[in-house]
Amino acid sequence: MTGSSAVLEELGWRELVHQQTEGLAAALAKQPVSAYAGFDPTASSMHVGNLIPVMGLMHLQRAGHRPFIVVGGGTGLIGDPSGKTAERQLHTLATVEDNARGIRKQLEQFLDFTGSNGAQMRNNADWLVPLRAVDFMRDVGKHFTVNYMLAKESVQSRIESGISFTEFSYMLMQAYDFRELFLRDGVTLQVGGSDQWGNITAGMELIRRTEGGEAHALTFPLVTNASGSKFGKTESGNVWLDPERTSPYQFYQFWINIDDRDVGRYLRYFTLLSRQEIESLEREVAEHPETRKAQQALATDVTTRVHGADASRVAEDVSRLLFQKGDPRSLSPAGLNALSREVPFAEMSGDVSAVDALVELKLAASKSAARRLIEQGGVAVNGQRVSSATDAMGEPLAGGYFLIKKGARDFGLMRLAPR
Repeated sequence: MTGSSAVLEELGWRELVHQQTEGLAAALAKQPVSAYAGFDPTASSMHVGNLIPVMGLMHLQRAGHRPFIVVGGGTGLIGDPSGKTAERQLHTLATVEDNARGIRKQLEQFLDFTGSNGAQMRNNADWLVPLRAVDFMRDVGKHFTVNYMLAKESVQSRIESGISFTEFSYMLMQAYDFRELFLRDGVTLQVGGSDQWGNITAGMELIRRTEGGEAHALTFPLVTNASGSKFGKTESGNVWLDPERTSPYQFYQFWINIDDRDVGRYLRYFTLLSRQEIESLEREVAEHPETRKAQQALATDVTTRVHGADASRVAEDVSRLLFQKGDPRSLSPAGLNALSREVPFAEMSGDVSAVDALVELKLAASKSAARRLIEQGGVAVNGQRVSSATDAMGEPLAGGYFLIKKGARDFGLMRLAPR
């Protein structure tokens, strides 16, 4: 099996293949192919739920194939009904263009945009926005019956709740994209989530009918977790790749908290670790789940790819301090700065006592409550137990920080303002 076609075997053991068209393996073996995935630029950042098709393109590129990313500047003005129960909010062209730039920057962490099979990015607004309605209906619409479109799952799921003509037409717009990429760039493979199968095969049909060409589809499973809730969602919402929306620490924590029942599958999905390494980590989960080595490997790998090694190391250090009783003095200034965004934080001046800090950080409701906490032995500053309300705070950590710990789990960070 050639390197070009072995990618299906790689994707197979990683459980990433949901559906594929007949003849895809032969097409991949014959020569390098150009493959594309589409991304709906409804936000300036991707979230972790978008990563499956990105990883699919990454594996294809590593096998010698060329990835194309289509940012839906045109279709993003309409909205894909697939997997949705209600009409999407429409966006302006300027907003979509801004979002596309943010997505491109994030994709560069996964895909190589240089070299002979360097990734290419396209915006379907380039061909959809100038398209005239009469031309579209004549050149595309005539090739699809309403019955054909109604049979697609993305439409069927919305029949009862209602679907606008705008979203009903999305399938044809995506089919048009596939044909345009086939003609412009020689793209013969579209990849996406399993809910995209109907849209992708519509594009294959359009290429066959209008160009007499052969094209293929490959879909990946939609990611779920063992508890049945949607992958990538937390109490605060989506887990974003943008560090301003989801900090590297919070991003790391999302992966470190993955359920034991899911971690092996997610290691296959979201990392490039070898089969041997992943199976070894799965045995560790079965035999010693308390070590959480698999989750640590997953969190480190994905956080490093998205945010870089330094941010991943800082996130790991902060996590160890908060949950594994690490030494506060081991935290770097970058770690303390990161921690200040994750726990209650205050900057104070003058001669500050532990009592003052507890109240300012809202770890105690009043000074008398703070004194009682200290007398009960429930307060530590920079890792040292405070035995009396009159005790000095001691030497600060790097940068003038004091880490206040109340009980076993509550932390606050205070910094002395420069005099």
